[in-house]
Amino acid sequence: MRNKGKFFIISGLIVALVFVLVYYGVNLTSNLGKTEKQVTAESASKQLDKLYSSIDVIQGEPVKGQIDLNPADVAESLPDISKYPITVENNTDAYVEVFSSTEKSGSGVDGWLTEAAQAFNQAGISVNGKPASVKLRNIASGTAADYIRSGKYIPDGFTPSNELWGEIVKANGVKTELVAKRLVGNVPGIVIAKAKHDALVEKYGAVNVKTITEAIANNEFSMGYTDPFASSTGLNFLLTALTTFDSSNLLSEKAVQGFEKFQANVPFLASTTIQMREAAKSGMLDGFVLEYQTYVNAADLKSGYVFTPFGVRHDSPLYALGDLSQEKRDILKAFADFVTEAKVQEAAKEKGFNALNEYKSELPAVDGSTLSAAQKLWKEKKNGSKPIVAVFVTDVSGSMDGEALNRLKESLLKGQKFLGKDNSIGLVSYSSNVTIELPIAKFDTNQQSLFVGAVNNLQAGGGTATFDGITVALKMIQEQMAVNPSVKPLIFVLSDGETNEGHSLKDIRSLVETFKIPIYTIGYNANIKALESISSINEAASINADTDDVVYKIGNLFNVQM
Repeated sequence: MRNKGKFFIISGLIVALVFVLVYYGVNLTSNLGKTEKQVTAESASKQLDKLYSSIDVIQGEPVKGQIDLNPADVAESLPDISKYPITVENNTDAYVEVFSSTEKSGSGVDGWLTEAAQAFNQAGISVNGKPASVKLRNIASGTAADYIRSGKYIPDGFTPSNELWGEIVKANGVKTELVAKRLVGNVPGIVIAKAKHDALVEKYGAVNVKTITEAIANNEFSMGYTDPFASSTGLNFLLTALTTFDSSNLLSEKAVQGFEKFQANVPFLASTTIQMREAAKSGMLDGFVLEYQTYVNAADLKSGYVFTPFGVRHDSPLYALGDLSQEKRDILKAFADFVTEAKVQEAAKEKGFNALNEYKSELPAVDGSTLSAAQKLWKEKKNGSKPIVAVFVTDVSGSMDGEALNRLKESLLKGQKFLGKDNSIGLVSYSSNVTIELPIAKFDTNQQSLFVGAVNNLQAGGGTATFDGITVALKMIQEQMAVNPSVKPLIFVLSDGETNEGHSLKDIRSLVETFKIPIYTIGYNANIKALESISSINEAASINADTDDVVYKIGNLFNVQM
């Protein structure tokens, strides 16, 4: 009897072993001929299906809303100018206010002009018999240009990073007068990992913008650059790339075709330099654009990267704006004379400026209307032939009730003007459950009207299942990609960042990593760290909406990514 029991146990083990072998055999043969990437993607799709099936998903009933067909009003989206700090106050009645780019009007290594302006004000300089001083405001060149050309706020003087912004302002009808062509020397460049730099030299014989754009077009070099609507270096790089393809006409068909081929292999467009540097740290980029003054002050970059200059110099010209009195023009001239004195320029050198003086601008003079046309071309062509599919995931939990939900709605209703009619858009809301408010469809006038109606009808209540909402968005995008694998997928999460129901970040992290879908987060009264942890998975940006410039920030974000 004992032997008979042993027989049944052994038989059972053999049967179990056979089933195990058959199971693994089937799985092994089903994966034969597939790459590791294919197997991982299939596994992730199965995991996504499993998570999705566990979520209570409701199909909404879209209702059309009234749409505004007028273009986005930049002046309306800009916050009050007080948002941007005064770094030096005037100390006399006769003074000028100057907008200055941030690399020189901040503090520390970025505080050269701040310290120079303070010294000017303390020097007791008189202009036309009156004590004179300056008020210095720290504001990025692209943002400053938006205030000036929109008429929202026009200072007496403007010193952007480069001359391109002065031309754009002039082309928009603002009276400009060049006071000084150079306040301090600086140069933009492409910062390239040393190993990649050496490989490019070996193949192409030299490293310059021409060989780099060729390597990018051939998918041999992975590079990122910043928004040419906001960034001086980004705008400079755009012009340089277009000129590389056709030096006689940067807007010609030849230049456009070259740019499209080049842009198709650019994996990363950043809203800010900080976002781009974080992407570089992750190892996803071989190179990125940066000013030399920033490069030379960053020990981690100097040790592992090579700086290759390009484009027009960033010599911080100074412009007088509008119909200024002679007194104000004279104060601006006195200020320019003061900061270009030898001792002040030597102080700039200590902060990383006034290096690479031998470098000459590679681009011919470009007028403002051509610059604006180049920006428009970039907006239209930056995604190449890849249509964008984006899902907006909105938090309508009880904690969002009131001001937070009102700001969320305002962000989407004003931001949707930047989405682009050739892109496909969907909308999801979540609380304790998830509602597909608007299935993904091309953002034509009909979809835009349904989007506006869905946003207006959002109501708060219930718990917060953030990662359930993201899971549903992932599922919607995967269904679109099954039909068209070439689409560029994006997810935007608008939330207060708190999660108290449903799945966790741990549950979906591997899915987000495998699908490589960037998730941009916008926080309202938010746990910003929680939202940043979502965005950081695939190097996306996170925006704090608790500021009065949120609509402007979101407009810039959509402008870059959509």
